[in-house]
Amino acid sequence: MASSHQKEDLQESNDKDFSLDTNVLCRKDQINTLISLFGQQSHMTPGSLFVYGHTSTGKTHTLQAVLTHLKLPHLFVNCIECVNARFLFEYILNNLPGNLNDLKENGEAKEVDEERETVYISCDDMSEFVRLIVKSVSSISFLSNQTLYLVFDKAERLREGNHHLLPAMLRLQELTKLNICTIFISEIVWEKFRFGTGFCEPLCLHFPDYSRQELQDIMFRDRPISCDENVYNLYVSIVLSVFHLVCRDLRELRHLTRLNLPYFMEPIESGEATNSDTKKLWRNIEPHLKKALQTVYLREVSSRQWEQLQQAYLDDPDAEDLKANPARSHIELPFYSKFLLIAAYLASYNPAKYDRRLFAKYAGKISRRAKLVKKKERASNHLLGPKMFPIDRLMAIFYSIVEGKVFPSSLISVQITSLVSLHLLCQIGADDRISTPKYKCMVSLDFIRAISRTVQFDVMKYLYDFL
Repeated sequence: MASSHQKEDLQESNDKDFSLDTNVLCRKDQINTLISLFGQQSHMTPGSLFVYGHTSTGKTHTLQAVLTHLKLPHLFVNCIECVNARFLFEYILNNLPGNLNDLKENGEAKEVDEERETVYISCDDMSEFVRLIVKSVSSISFLSNQTLYLVFDKAERLREGNHHLLPAMLRLQELTKLNICTIFISEIVWEKFRFGTGFCEPLCLHFPDYSRQELQDIMFRDRPISCDENVYNLYVSIVLSVFHLVCRDLRELRHLTRLNLPYFMEPIESGEATNSDTKKLWRNIEPHLKKALQTVYLREVSSRQWEQLQQAYLDDPDAEDLKANPARSHIELPFYSKFLLIAAYLASYNPAKYDRRLFAKYAGKISRRAKLVKKKERASNHLLGPKMFPIDRLMAIFYSIVEGKVFPSSLISVQITSLVSLHLLCQIGADDRISTPKYKCMVSLDFIRAISRTVQFDVMKYLYDFL
């Protein structure tokens, strides 16, 4: 009999693993690790688990799928919505899995909602929270012999505010003497959470970025029923070949794929091309992907507005107003912010060794030999994309091109921060407050030329590719 029960348990576990693998793609190693940590419903689990990885790597989705398929009692908490410790405590206490009306008889309820016939529990501090959660879990019968999982999504928000909140949540199993496992989901590494002593080190589980093949397999699941499998697979491959180097965000890639699919299918639906005419299909979708490449992460217009602009462009390709991007072509910036943005663009697309020749006075003209070397280069800097540059190089170019004398002040630094918040500049690194921050300019050549015209500055004279 014992062997038959073991076989049944093994078969049930295999069925669950199969369903998880079909619902959660490309995360088999992480699923197996979570299953081995969670075990059965009555098993004692580690006190805390830290799950980290970049955005759109399947952290929350995988955890939800594993906890649901294993039928483990759990509660997901969005730390962005819980703006302070009191909201966090009350959300957990009032949303625990099970019937909380038993607390009414124990006198723990302070406010009663007569319409919903449920009990609302108020909590102000950590000691009160520990006492109430022990009462709540003890009053729920099916939690007496099971592990309760509290999952904190966007856990980096717990570093703000009360400094005792995060250490207490890490030691919640120790404080309550209950079988409670706290799971923290974050986009930053665990080392960024340490700001003092006395921390209980959690088990860390990393979710790596999806590879290109994994992205293609996941995006293929979005195929419309009316679309042929081979055609859609070709379309996804084309989209990844264009966007994979500049974007690894799965949500952004899926949005761009869904947005441009009608333009890819248009020649097939009109009968101008067949499923095997890859050159015609690529020639039709290429201009649309190039335009979408300028709006990655920016969300300048909604999907409906983008479709209207694309349709208007197809009706009248020569209309300059439709070619321009309406959201960013009329952006208003302060005077010095415009020169900072121009300096950032020059630093992103000019080689650093030519800064002295381009911006210093009496540097002389470029020699004939240097022009011959430039002609033999394989690709222009604009085709290779923006390069990183340190802030001291940005300020050196800014002071050389701005009109009049500008003295260094905190106002200049504030304007750089504003450009980063507007997604016109992208800050890279310098989170540890020791290394020098580096930036990238995220605007297009047409946009920077429009900005330059407002301050009467000829940016083309200072771009290495156009000398």
